[in-house]
Amino acid sequence: MYGTHGQMQVDYEQRMDFNRMRSYREARIQKYMDQFDVDFLVLCETGNKRYSTSTAVASPEVDNMGRYAMIPRGGKPYIFGFGSEVAAEKLRCPWIADRAYPAHTPMQGALPMEWGCYNKFLEDLDMVLKQNGLSKKNKIGIDVMDVQLILALQGAGYTIADGQAVMQHARAIKNDDEIMCLKIGAAIVDAAHHEVAKTIEPGAKENDLQAVASYIMHKHGAQWVHNVQVTSGNRTNPHPHLSSDRIIQPGDLIFLDIVLLYNGYHTCYYRCFCCGEPTKKQVEVHKRTYDMQVAGLELVKPGNTTADIANAWPDASYWGFKSESKAFGLAFGHGIGVGLWEFPIISKLYSLEHPVEIEPGMVFALETYAGEGYDGVRIEDEVVVTEDDKEIITKFPADKLIGCGMSY
Repeated sequence: MYGTHGQMQVDYEQRMDFNRMRSYREARIQKYMDQFDVDFLVLCETGNKRYSTSTAVASPEVDNMGRYAMIPRGGKPYIFGFGSEVAAEKLRCPWIADRAYPAHTPMQGALPMEWGCYNKFLEDLDMVLKQNGLSKKNKIGIDVMDVQLILALQGAGYTIADGQAVMQHARAIKNDDEIMCLKIGAAIVDAAHHEVAKTIEPGAKENDLQAVASYIMHKHGAQWVHNVQVTSGNRTNPHPHLSSDRIIQPGDLIFLDIVLLYNGYHTCYYRCFCCGEPTKKQVEVHKRTYDMQVAGLELVKPGNTTADIANAWPDASYWGFKSESKAFGLAFGHGIGVGLWEFPIISKLYSLEHPVEIEPGMVFALETYAGEGYDGVRIEDEVVVTEDDKEIITKFPADKLIGCGMSY
């Protein structure tokens, strides 16, 4: 369906169906466990846990340090949560309530190896393996794991496999409910960019723009605001990928990358503005960036490949670099979902040698950059691949450089 639904569940319209989304995601995992011949998954990466169990806690930091999920091939997911989180899940998460247990982790270095905290993790693993007729001899796929736990698995003789490949492919194709989460997240960022445009004026700081954008996004239902990256003035070229406390001055370009989480799904969405009326040179740099952006977007359609998109963009020499590694990210695309960067990545560094076919249900963020002198411009859009074409879901205007805050 084109466009968005309302955010609330109501009795008079069919909107997002979270039971359907949970079932779809579980089936995707099982499909790729079969394809990659992995018998069991132990997942520690935040997006993988959200995708597989539909559970979450306060922040990605707590999530990564103190939780893990386990999924047996042909079975249902388990969540091992942070302390009293488990009691809440048993009360409020009927889809996993009887498979929620307390976690035992080294908390990413907070607990030393010699304390042996990993032993209780191995007990958890053995319990779930036994419940599902498996053992340490079966292929246990892991994704991103604390080194203490990896060493413990190796030392105890478990058979370790690649669990990340399973999750990369499972997450690549979204169903309608996932796509609606992504669309509503993008709509929230539309509102944030609008508020930023109203806030830009001489004397505002990059931090001020971060604050107003974050307020608007939380007001409209963002679960977390991971990043409001604001770059202004002489910091825009070269692209530093970092915010500061710099004071904005008349004539400055300002670009923002906004990453929020809505119902577990990310945004990644740049727009560029000018404090006051832009100069002819600034308009030209913006047009070069926009034309590069459109060239990539036009090739997002079923049957094309990631190489087709990457070939529409210039090579590293365009930005004055001698290698694609040094220019990495300046003309760039990536899948987006429960992770910020998902499979497949689109870049000359990888895509020309490893093209991936574009399929309906994929959702990409495409971002481009150009700079000259002290001025740099960054633009990014999110795009859903449909059955026969695409839908661009980031709606704030990008076709012209908007002057803000000095209408006198």
